[in-house]
Amino acid sequence: MEFEKLIAERYSVRNFEDRHLEKEVIDKILFAGHIAPTGCNNQPQRILVLNTDAAMEKLKKCTTCHFNAPTAMLICYNKDESWVRRYDGALCAPVDAAIVTTHMMLAAHNIGVGSCWVMHFNPFKMREEFNIPENLIPEALLVMGYPSENAEPMDLHFKTRPIDEVVFYDSF
Repeated sequence: MEFEKLIAERYSVRNFEDRHLEKEVIDKILFAGHIAPTGCNNQPQRILVLNTDAAMEKLKKCTTCHFNAPTAMLICYNKDESWVRRYDGALCAPVDAAIVTTHMMLAAHNIGVGSCWVMHFNPFKMREEFNIPENLIPEALLVMGYPSENAEPMDLHFKTRPIDEVVFYDSF
């Protein structure tokens, strides 16, 4: 799909068909995340694929924003593998995880898979339900699946601030 069309048409899907994604489809989405750029190419991302009824039931214990999706991917980062900005100690890994998540979200839409980026989840419960090691930080959740026939963007999707309120040249 043409990139401008892809980014204009993609929206957060909150209504899905009741069928898990096929492995070939998951692999295409994961490939997009795998080749995403990361700080110093450290690749600190760790992606947990949830694609069974049992896994999705466990996910429902961690968030109310599951939208009954049949599949989800939890994007974590390994805090021990992050590039660190020496001036203030800031970790690049949260940004890396966001880039990986964005790549996967756009790749999913490109092949007909809807997704919704969820930040409203309990990371402690996530850690408990899915045996996530302490060095991995749950950063983003993509709930996903094939959009149902009545899936549509929320009204807020079409509201953007004027570009001159968010873009500045040379100084603020």
